[in-house]
Amino acid sequence: MHHLSPVRTLLLLITIVVLAAACRAEDEAAEDPADDVVDDPAAEEPAEDDEDDAAEDLEDADEVDEDAVADVEFDEPGVSPEPCPDAVNEDNGCLYLGVLSDLTEGPFSAAGPVIQQAQEAFFQRVNEQGGVGGYDIDISTYVRDNLYQPEQQAQVWDEIRDDVLALGMSLGSAPTLAIMDDLEDNDVVTVPATWNSDWPFQEVIAETGTNYCFESMNSVDYYLQEENPDAESVMVVYFPQDFGQDGAAAIELAAEANDLEFFGVETPEGADNQGEAIGRIMAEDPDMVMIYAGPEETAALVGESAAQGYEGRFIGATPTWNVALLDTAAADALSELYINQSYWPVFGADTPGHEAMREALGDPERGSDFSTAGWTHSYPMLEALEAVAESDEDFSRSAVMEAFQSLEEVDYEGMLPEGAGNYAAEPQERALRESNFNVPDPDEPSGLAPVEEFFVGDTAAEHDFDQPCIDFYE
Repeated sequence: MHHLSPVRTLLLLITIVVLAAACRAEDEAAEDPADDVVDDPAAEEPAEDDEDDAAEDLEDADEVDEDAVADVEFDEPGVSPEPCPDAVNEDNGCLYLGVLSDLTEGPFSAAGPVIQQAQEAFFQRVNEQGGVGGYDIDISTYVRDNLYQPEQQAQVWDEIRDDVLALGMSLGSAPTLAIMDDLEDNDVVTVPATWNSDWPFQEVIAETGTNYCFESMNSVDYYLQEENPDAESVMVVYFPQDFGQDGAAAIELAAEANDLEFFGVETPEGADNQGEAIGRIMAEDPDMVMIYAGPEETAALVGESAAQGYEGRFIGATPTWNVALLDTAAADALSELYINQSYWPVFGADTPGHEAMREALGDPERGSDFSTAGWTHSYPMLEALEAVAESDEDFSRSAVMEAFQSLEEVDYEGMLPEGAGNYAAEPQERALRESNFNVPDPDEPSGLAPVEEFFVGDTAAEHDFDQPCIDFYE
């Protein structure tokens, strides 16, 4: 094992900078906040002001929850004839969507508030266009912090379960799975901020984007096709839970399909806990390393491995990136060795959906692809609600469920390829297989510049998707 004492300063700097960006929303109030995104650098004050802005928005939502809806009457769970708090359309009723997200302490607490802010902007736009079927949409009132913990998820879900029509967001695979039985028993359509390959097999889950299974296969194929066709080995470093295990299993499947030696390395949370994984990287010297962890772990893994002389390629799943990493001691190593895989084109992309998102967020100079996640994930819920409005059914959980399961395509306004959102299909056809690859670029709004959009490798294209990849995990 390699000893890390000569470079503890690097890890300490990484930890301080990245954790400051992730936790700022909890510790400070913003000065002069703009309608920016949360955890990313503004032009002169990186990461912190935007994150404070989203944190203040969430605090305001909590105040609304306590003061304005204590006596709301529901025709059905989450369906009220009364206007929403701070209603755009006073003559409309209100449809309440719940949110269970990692907002303060978990490994994706820098992501949760950003996703939330983007979803609020999305449905604000819907409400400004008149709402849906005589109702405005509220996704701000019933927001709870799941801490990225299954036990906490069950607790906070119990707090809001009778007050919401559907879950507009549930962040994390393990937390979402913790309440899956209850969601199914009560027909609660749920939008996950997670790309678990089990979701296309679940009736209540409205997933968006390529799952961990196909992104892993595409990452291996992309590396072989575009960078190193003579590669001999691949490693995956991953959190030891559903998020990481799903991706790890798929990397192993891709390695077998391409005759590559495979190394799987579990790693805990925290930048200062990556020593063992870094030691394995240096000992095995794989051609490519796939990362399924958070941004701070990614900075430590890439920065320290580069400092010790590793020269291979890192590819990170979407949640591994935070634009604030460009302001850490690992920035140069990330720029040289790291590629980000994303489920849609990056924040600055030129599509009608991206343009609408940026306008709704106030056209920030800096943006986050967690904002892109929140915005993109909101389309299936909107289409299901619109389908109910166009039918003879009143709004109810069962009506939303029926409408969602009948969707054959969702209009993502160009943010995903045509044909995405076929929730009426079997998993083989329902699951999206396209991936996007991006490299660090400080001149781009989210710190990422695209190098390949909607890539599908042979391994993903030929895979018979009759079970989740996590079923292959050993």
